[in-house]
Amino acid sequence: MIVAVDSSILIAYLLSSDDQHHAASVLLKKHRPFVHRYALSEAFSTLTGGKLRFRLTAREATDLMRDDIFPNVRITELDDTELLEAMALSQERGVRGGAIYDFLHLNAARKVQAARFYTTDINDFKAIHRPGDPEIFHL
Repeated sequence: MIVAVDSSILIAYLLSSDDQHHAASVLLKKHRPFVHRYALSEAFSTLTGGKLRFRLTAREATDLMRDDIFPNVRITELDDTELLEAMALSQERGVRGGAIYDFLHLNAARKVQAARFYTTDINDFKAIHRPGDPEIFHL
Protein backbone atom coordinates (compact mmCIF):
# COMPACT_ATOMS: atom_id res chain seq x y z
CA MET A 1 0.00 0.00 0.00
CA ILE A 2 1.26 3.46 -0.89
CA VAL A 3 1.21 5.91 2.01
CA ALA A 4 2.28 9.51 2.46
CA VAL A 5 3.10 11.56 5.55
CA ASP A 6 3.49 15.16 6.58
CA SER A 7 6.20 16.86 8.64
CA SER A 8 4.49 16.04 11.95
CA ILE A 9 5.20 12.37 11.33
CA LEU A 10 8.84 13.14 10.51
CA ILE A 11 9.22 15.04 13.79
CA ALA A 12 7.57 12.21 15.76
CA TYR A 13 9.96 9.78 14.09
CA LEU A 14 13.03 11.83 14.99
CA LEU A 15 12.14 12.50 18.62
CA SER A 16 12.32 9.44 20.86
CA SER A 17 10.53 11.45 23.55
CA ASP A 18 7.48 12.02 21.32
CA ASP A 19 4.35 10.04 22.27
CA GLN A 20 4.00 8.95 18.63
CA HIS A 21 7.66 8.02 18.11
CA HIS A 22 7.17 4.25 18.09
CA ALA A 23 4.18 4.40 15.71
CA ALA A 24 6.05 6.79 13.39
CA SER A 25 9.08 4.49 13.40
CA VAL A 26 6.97 1.48 12.48
CA LEU A 27 5.22 3.45 9.73
CA LEU A 28 8.45 4.69 8.14
CA LYS A 29 10.23 1.35 8.38
CA LYS A 30 7.27 -0.67 7.08
CA HIS A 31 6.00 1.58 4.28
CA ARG A 32 8.84 3.96 3.35
CA PRO A 33 6.16 6.60 2.77
CA PHE A 34 6.13 9.43 0.30
CA VAL A 35 6.70 12.91 1.66
CA HIS A 36 6.17 16.15 -0.20
CA ARG A 37 9.45 18.05 -0.50
CA TYR A 38 7.98 21.01 1.43
CA ALA A 39 7.50 18.77 4.48
CA LEU A 40 11.26 18.46 4.75
CA SER A 41 11.58 22.24 5.03
CA GLU A 42 8.77 22.30 7.59
CA ALA A 43 10.54 19.65 9.68
CA PHE A 44 13.82 21.57 9.41
CA SER A 45 12.04 24.73 10.54
CA THR A 46 10.53 22.93 13.53
CA LEU A 47 13.86 21.42 14.55
CA THR A 48 15.81 24.68 14.28
CA GLY A 49 13.15 27.15 15.34
CA GLY A 50 12.72 26.39 19.03
CA LYS A 51 9.05 25.41 18.80
CA LEU A 52 9.92 22.10 20.50
CA ARG A 53 11.44 23.84 23.57
CA PHE A 54 14.88 23.17 22.18
CA ARG A 55 16.67 24.31 19.07
CA LEU A 56 19.02 22.29 16.91
CA THR A 57 21.68 23.91 14.82
CA ALA A 58 21.21 23.87 11.07
CA ARG A 59 24.04 21.32 10.82
CA GLU A 60 22.40 19.01 13.40
CA ALA A 61 19.03 19.21 11.65
CA THR A 62 20.65 18.61 8.26
CA ASP A 63 22.47 15.57 9.61
CA LEU A 64 19.20 14.16 10.98
CA MET A 65 17.52 14.68 7.64
CA ARG A 66 20.34 13.04 5.71
CA ASP A 67 20.95 10.14 8.09
CA ASP A 68 17.51 9.39 9.54
CA ILE A 69 14.80 10.80 7.28
CA PHE A 70 16.04 10.48 3.69
CA PRO A 71 16.78 6.73 3.87
CA ASN A 72 13.26 6.06 5.19
CA VAL A 73 11.05 8.10 2.88
CA ARG A 74 10.46 8.68 -0.81
CA ILE A 75 10.35 12.32 -1.82
CA THR A 76 7.77 13.68 -4.21
CA GLU A 77 7.03 17.15 -5.44
CA LEU A 78 4.60 19.05 -7.59
CA ASP A 79 5.85 20.49 -10.86
CA ASP A 80 5.10 24.10 -11.78
CA THR A 81 1.80 23.28 -13.47
CA GLU A 82 0.63 21.06 -10.60
CA LEU A 83 1.58 23.70 -8.06
CA LEU A 84 -0.36 26.42 -9.88
CA GLU A 85 -3.36 24.12 -10.34
CA ALA A 86 -3.39 23.40 -6.60
CA MET A 87 -3.15 27.09 -5.79
CA ALA A 88 -6.03 27.86 -8.15
CA LEU A 89 -8.13 25.09 -6.61
CA SER A 90 -7.41 26.32 -3.09
CA GLN A 91 -10.13 28.98 -3.16
CA GLU A 92 -12.77 26.42 -4.06
CA ARG A 93 -11.62 24.27 -1.13
CA GLY A 94 -11.59 27.19 1.31
CA VAL A 95 -7.82 27.03 1.71
CA ARG A 96 -6.18 30.29 2.80
CA GLY A 97 -2.90 31.35 4.31
CA GLY A 98 -0.70 28.65 5.81
CA ALA A 99 -3.26 25.92 5.07
CA ILE A 100 -1.88 25.92 1.52
CA TYR A 101 1.04 23.80 2.74
CA ASP A 102 -1.28 21.07 4.01
CA PHE A 103 -3.24 21.29 0.76
CA LEU A 104 -0.03 20.89 -1.24
CA HIS A 105 0.90 17.83 0.85
CA LEU A 106 -2.46 16.27 -0.05
CA ASN A 107 -1.99 17.12 -3.72
CA ALA A 108 1.45 15.51 -3.71
CA ALA A 109 0.02 12.42 -1.96
CA ARG A 110 -2.72 12.24 -4.55
CA LYS A 111 -0.12 12.50 -7.33
CA VAL A 112 1.68 9.36 -6.10
CA GLN A 113 -1.71 7.63 -5.66
CA ALA A 114 -1.27 7.18 -1.91
CA ALA A 115 -4.13 5.26 -0.31
CA ARG A 116 -3.43 6.75 3.12
CA PHE A 117 -2.04 10.01 4.44
CA TYR A 118 -0.72 10.08 8.00
CA THR A 119 -0.47 13.16 10.21
CA THR A 120 -0.75 14.14 13.84
CA ASP A 121 -2.86 17.16 12.79
CA ILE A 122 -5.83 15.26 11.43
CA ASN A 123 -8.41 18.05 11.75
CA ASP A 124 -6.37 20.41 9.57
CA PHE A 125 -6.34 17.84 6.78
CA LYS A 126 -9.92 16.63 7.13
CA ALA A 127 -11.10 20.22 6.59
CA ILE A 128 -9.49 20.36 3.14
CA HIS A 129 -9.92 16.73 2.08
CA ARG A 130 -11.71 16.11 -1.22
CA PRO A 131 -12.89 13.06 -3.12
CA GLY A 132 -9.92 11.27 -4.67
CA ASP A 133 -7.51 12.30 -1.93
CA PRO A 134 -5.95 9.57 0.20
CA GLU A 135 -7.78 8.64 3.37
CA ILE A 136 -6.52 10.72 6.31
CA PHE A 137 -5.22 8.84 9.34
CA HIS A 138 -3.99 10.04 12.71
CA LEU A 139 -0.81 8.31 13.69
